[in-house]
Amino acid sequence: MAERFRVVGGTALRGEVAVWGAKNSALKLMAAALLAVGRTRLTNVPAILDVTIMAELLRRLGCTVDYDAPAGVVEITVPEQIGHRADYDLVRALRASTAVLGPLVARTGSADVAVPGGDAIGSRGLDLHAAGLEALGAQVHVTHGFLVAEAPNGLHGAEIRLDFPSVGATENVLTAAVLARGTTRLENAAREPEIADIADMLRSMGARISGAGTSVIEVEGVDRLSPTEHAVVPDRIAAGTWAFAASATRGDVEVVGANSAHLVAALELVEASGATVTDTDRGFRVDSGGRRPRAFDVATLPYPGFPTDLQPFALTCNAVADGSAMITENLFEARFRTVQELNRLGAETRIDGHHVMVHGVERLSGAPVEASDIRAGAALVIAGLVAEGVTTVSGAQHIDRGYAGFAESMQGLGADVTREPDEAPFL
Repeated sequence: MAERFRVVGGTALRGEVAVWGAKNSALKLMAAALLAVGRTRLTNVPAILDVTIMAELLRRLGCTVDYDAPAGVVEITVPEQIGHRADYDLVRALRASTAVLGPLVARTGSADVAVPGGDAIGSRGLDLHAAGLEALGAQVHVTHGFLVAEAPNGLHGAEIRLDFPSVGATENVLTAAVLARGTTRLENAAREPEIADIADMLRSMGARISGAGTSVIEVEGVDRLSPTEHAVVPDRIAAGTWAFAASATRGDVEVVGANSAHLVAALELVEASGATVTDTDRGFRVDSGGRRPRAFDVATLPYPGFPTDLQPFALTCNAVADGSAMITENLFEARFRTVQELNRLGAETRIDGHHVMVHGVERLSGAPVEASDIRAGAALVIAGLVAEGVTTVSGAQHIDRGYAGFAESMQGLGADVTREPDEAPFL
């Protein structure tokens, strides 16, 4: 049964909230486990729907996967012989499924991965992934809805420069190059903490990697990797979600388990909104002082710039801020779908290409709205907290993909947020 979030407005979030490992790292680490025969154990894994989907994908490839969601542990046993096909029903539900592309080509010499659909946040093609694998010696083409990569004679090292620092392309090149013959040099690589996390795990498996976390990564291929145990890096996007939520709701929240060093650009804007950000021995704290946020301009950029995944939360914060701000989305053209729903709540915005001008209002007004993706959904719940009356956010399943126990976390901070069955649409 479809569910929605019911949000009663007027609550300032106060207290502490814990973040688990990063969704955007855990899923890719699960895919990287395919590179080594044996049992790999991941800890600090978030209890989210996407992990369940990735586990099913690995099972279809021939692995045994044990997922203890409450404990945050995933154990993956990889056999000597694995499959090489990722079907559309899973890839359409989880774009991160494409992370198996590099490991499968490296391990089996072949990968058939369905071309994904995914969240409604704009075009995210696989051209850079394909170009990187072709440079490593694979033959890549699309047939019958599948991206097929074949390297029957194995992969070889190469000099590769990405046209854009794509996280997914960087990951697939990295996970393919670790078993390639010779040395690979990847320039204009993505620099996200999740890339460094994957490299850390691969090194613990026996890979030879340097430069991960910078724009130039070098990989010296090895013949074989071994299974390992690895703790997933903290989720900086979930941590940033709570940081902006504290400012927007005029609250005071300690984010436990977070690493502020991974959120420098975002926390600078939280401070620009008038909140105080301080590191604690368990994470960091955002204290608004009970004040209405100040308006602040935002422009999304690849890491270490401001993350596109946090843009909907900056937008929501500005919707109730004192003053006007310009939000510029440089990465995903459809991410402004959040704006249409915020306008239903009484936000004053105007879209001009990849810019949104926001004029803050004192308080929004509750109404039914719908989530189009993970972050939009969470941002709309926060918007409901700063709205008069009741807001319902349909599409709870989107939020479940990125946040473990989102309603319970909100309740722990004093918010009146509950789940309920969604009403069937009129036909």
